[in-house]
Amino acid sequence: MKDGIAMERTDLAGYAATSATSRGRRYQEEFRDNRPAFERDRDRIIHCAAFRRLEYKTQVFVNHEGDYYRTRLTHSLEVAQIGKGIARRLGLNEELTETLALAHDLGHTPFGHTGEEVLNRLMEGCGGFEHNLQSLRVVDELEERYPGFNGLNLSWEVREGIVKHSSQYDTPSATYAEFLPGVVPAIEAQLINFADEIAYNNHDIDDGLKSGYINLNQLKKVDLWNEVHERILEKYPSIDVERGVCQTVSALIGFLILDLVETTAQNIEKLGIKTQEDLRRVNLQVVSFSPAMAERNAALKRFLFQNLYRHYKVERMRVKAERYLAELFEVYLKHPTLLPQKHQVKMEREGRERVICDYIAGMTDRFALDEFKRLFEPYERV
Repeated sequence: MKDGIAMERTDLAGYAATSATSRGRRYQEEFRDNRPAFERDRDRIIHCAAFRRLEYKTQVFVNHEGDYYRTRLTHSLEVAQIGKGIARRLGLNEELTETLALAHDLGHTPFGHTGEEVLNRLMEGCGGFEHNLQSLRVVDELEERYPGFNGLNLSWEVREGIVKHSSQYDTPSATYAEFLPGVVPAIEAQLINFADEIAYNNHDIDDGLKSGYINLNQLKKVDLWNEVHERILEKYPSIDVERGVCQTVSALIGFLILDLVETTAQNIEKLGIKTQEDLRRVNLQVVSFSPAMAERNAALKRFLFQNLYRHYKVERMRVKAERYLAELFEVYLKHPTLLPQKHQVKMEREGRERVICDYIAGMTDRFALDEFKRLFEPYERV
């Protein structure tokens, strides 16, 4: 069977991505059913090993610091939920949006952005490391599930959206001619950048308050938070602190989504975008907050950076993580026979450094810590 063009929703906007307009897959396949292309891609991501490993990869707090805090997996699920809500309001393809949300962090290292910085430094002169490109590498090469090819054989639009993902920490690096360098991706891919930001800003507030690293008195100085929080207290004057925080986070997410949807719809109309061809021709990022909301949201991000991400306890874990990953990389480089055999055999084709980089990037926080102990603590069983 072919990808299910006949099963595609018929109520999508003209500028939405569809199976019928997809540029297809790298490898021809005979499918068992006729699901739409992006629905099939979503299901392949959910069932792959890299997605499962996100459960034990750091968002802000390392896994062993508590079961409450978000991980890369729960973050990806929250991005998907927010992204689908935005897509529905704009008449976009929800399956493509969900797929991109679930895939956007597949290439992330253990220990969050610290791990990415360490690997990029260690891979200097060998191609470097950037987690969007690593996510593409995961879905194109590193997953081994199908008999005729490596990777997941995802649709071109999904792969383009992965490599062109952009955020506070990511700069699109789609230099491959295959992905139209310098040309904006589908609107579904653009909105994931904002769904990602809305998700991590708000759940980092929640986790930061729960940990005690930030407090409500500090947050009162953040205009965007304070306005929404005051509305909640006015509506529910006897609400307890914990529920007040939960309601404020929820309302703040809705507040940001509403502004984003209204502004984006205005941008699309103003630019006369009615089809995907129009979008590529105009070649502008059409998904955005209003200028006023962008400024207020930036102030919230600055607060989190200064008070949470640079909290001394977070910094302590960052320094430890740098040591763990650097020493693992160096010992594998010097003694490649320490790697499992399936990775050793790839070295002649891929290069020693790249295979080691792939192996470490695929680790969970917990596995990296255990591996460090196995290799460097004399009384730890190997």
